[in-house]
Amino acid sequence: MEFLFGSVDISMKLVPGNSAGTVTTFYLSSTGEGHDEIDMEFLGNVSGEPYILHTNIYVNGSADKEQQFYLWFDPTTDFHNYSILWNPQQIAIFVDGLPIRVFANNENIGVPYPNEQAMRVFSSIWNGDQWATQGGRVKIDWSYSPFVASYMNFNTDVCEWNGNGSTSQCWATNWWNQNSLNYAQQGQLQWVRSNYLIYDYCKDYARFNYQLPAECSQQPQ
Repeated sequence: MEFLFGSVDISMKLVPGNSAGTVTTFYLSSTGEGHDEIDMEFLGNVSGEPYILHTNIYVNGSADKEQQFYLWFDPTTDFHNYSILWNPQQIAIFVDGLPIRVFANNENIGVPYPNEQAMRVFSSIWNGDQWATQGGRVKIDWSYSPFVASYMNFNTDVCEWNGNGSTSQCWATNWWNQNSLNYAQQGQLQWVRSNYLIYDYCKDYARFNYQLPAECSQQPQ
């Protein structure tokens, strides 16, 4: 099913043990070269080292909006809930109900926002050992295979796409069509980001030659 805006969530239990080089995913994506995409990618690690949750947002095929987080629990021992809320005003990513990232619609200052291409939900586990673990220095140890991640309780509350303009009446009255996080959620977001954010493109001055993307000055991302 293709949809334009909505809320999707799933419970996942990630690959246990030595998962180095593996990438387990839950994401939204349209199709084609100039596609839109909202990523949650879980980067495996050697036994005893934490997973990294890698998030990114593509608009018309262009990304470069990475943020990475440690989790405040072991994601391999039990199921945890991961969700993406996408509406005309914002994209919000949640872990166990806590917001970890918000990407607001800043088209008014020239920042592209994914609001024209319908997307689908995808999940996968794949070999990302060229980059996933310690920058690609640690490769997959195939003696630990098979690498198994488990999924359950998949839910969607979305506006199904049937053509141009077909979803406007749906999203306009839906619960997830909120302009911003509420006060409590804003506090939760700051707690997560203060304690578990490990990479933010909006703080990578060297990467952008001290000319950060325009949205970086508009919102806590």
